[in-house]
Amino acid sequence: MNLEKTVKLSRYLFVSMVFAALFCSAPAQSQELKLGDLIITQPWVRAAPKGSELTSGYVTIENKGSAADRLVGGSTAVAEKIQIQKTSKAGGATTAAPLDAGSAIAPGEKVALVPGSGKLALLKLKSALKKGTQIPVSLEFEKAGKITVAFEVLSAASTGPAAPKTSSGGDAGKPKK
Repeated sequence: MNLEKTVKLSRYLFVSMVFAALFCSAPAQSQELKLGDLIITQPWVRAAPKGSELTSGYVTIENKGSAADRLVGGSTAVAEKIQIQKTSKAGGATTAAPLDAGSAIAPGEKVALVPGSGKLALLKLKSALKKGTQIPVSLEFEKAGKITVAFEVLSAASTGPAAPKTSSGGDAGKPKK
C-alpha cells in the first residue's frame, strides 16, 4: 500500500471515529426524562469536598399536561435528606427557605430550580461529591409519582451546565465554571 492510500485511509478512519464519538457521548444538559406529563432536564449538583455536610442540586421541570403537579420531595443515597428550598437575596445576603408544600408546576409552565431562585438542598452528606461523576436522585411528584434521575456533579463554584452551542455565535456555547 502506498503512502497516499495510507494517509487517505487514516483520514477516513479518524473522521469516522470523531463522528462515532459525537453520536455516542451525549452531554449532561441534553438529558431529558419524561414522567407522565412532566419533562425533566438539566439535572446537576455542585461538588462537595470531603467533610462538607451540604450541597445544592438544580433541575428544570416542564409540565406539558393540562393539570398542575407539584415536586414534593426527593431522596438520594449520598445525603440523609433532600429539602426543596426557595432562595432570595436581600440586603446583599442570600437566604434559603424550605418549601414544605413543595414546588408547584402549573400546566404548560416550566419550573427551573437554578442558582439564585430555588434548589434541592442535599443535607447531611454521607460522602464527598466529586466533579465529573453522577449521583442518582429520586424525585417525587404529587401526581406523576417518583423517578430516579442521574444528576451530574459539576464544580463547587459552577453556575450550571454549559449552554448548548448555537450557530449564531457569541458566547452561548461557553461552559460555565
